[in-house]
Amino acid sequence: MSLLMGATSSAAILGCAGTTLTAEEVAFFKDVKPWGFILFKRNIADPEQVRALTAALRDTVGRPDAPILIDQEGGRVARLQPPHWRIYPPGRAYGELVANDPLTAREITRLGARLMAHDLHVLGINVDCAPVLDVPDPKGHEIIGDRAYGDTPEQVATLGRAAAEGLLAGGVLPIIKHIPGHGRALGDSHLELPVVKAKLLELEIRDFAPFRVLSDMPMAMTAHVVYAAIDRKNPATTSKKVIKQVIRGSMGFDGLLMSDDLSMKALTGDFKQRAKDSLSAGCDVVLHCNGDMDEMKAVMSGVGKMSKEARRRAQAVMNRLVKVPEPFDPAEARARFDAAFGGRYA
Repeated sequence: MSLLMGATSSAAILGCAGTTLTAEEVAFFKDVKPWGFILFKRNIADPEQVRALTAALRDTVGRPDAPILIDQEGGRVARLQPPHWRIYPPGRAYGELVANDPLTAREITRLGARLMAHDLHVLGINVDCAPVLDVPDPKGHEIIGDRAYGDTPEQVATLGRAAAEGLLAGGVLPIIKHIPGHGRALGDSHLELPVVKAKLLELEIRDFAPFRVLSDMPMAMTAHVVYAAIDRKNPATTSKKVIKQVIRGSMGFDGLLMSDDLSMKALTGDFKQRAKDSLSAGCDVVLHCNGDMDEMKAVMSGVGKMSKEARRRAQAVMNRLVKVPEPFDPAEARARFDAAFGGRYA
């Protein structure tokens, strides 16, 4: 079965509470049929457990290819941790790897993503919420910081594409984030609503540029950030202007657009309204991460089935998912990767 049966899927990606599904979660997911799921540290114990959980989640919606997401960037954003999984550097480490040899930096960035894809693929996880395409501003909040691949749009775009290619080659779909750009924000959207006051031309040249370069990617996650030059009231997630004029317009992104987590404090209103506002603004699906059942029920009260356009994009997303990853020797690849970083992430 494929996403051709996406007509029955709800326009949502949901989390679960623990390492196994409760009877209530099974019944709920079978009823609401989210398009996909997302895992966090609370859902991770060991490889066998994760494989069982991903299978159980897919069983609730009756789709063996249902998207299962995780935030596995490397650095401080990594849900898979030792002792069962190796660590990976933050994005900035790739950009600093070989200052005068951009081809080597690109090769190692792709290799790191390919190794992460190998880790994820064997667990049944087929979507990674990476790469980060935000261009950090020196005055911006540290929430992006070393998650960014560099300080220029060109470096971020080049290494971001390398990471995306490594994930795709390993059978894992990338999500570019946080569209149209979080790097200039002075606040953390987990805790507050940042307002960016830069002029549109400044945004187009710097913040928006990497997303425009990678507009061919299958999925993107919105930023809970207000861009006053475009929409003084609404963050990108709930802004028809930002989504239509910038994301779908000047950037030319026609992939599946998902909201960032609806439970973040940048958004206001109850969860039903947050979901409705995001979808009516132009998001194809909404994301709710924390696995709280009451919150999920409220979210789903504002979510219907995926729209025709969302189903088209969702089908295109799954068409990008390779069934057999490219030939790969993980031991040899890890040795090359470790050598490139001098064993710092071994």
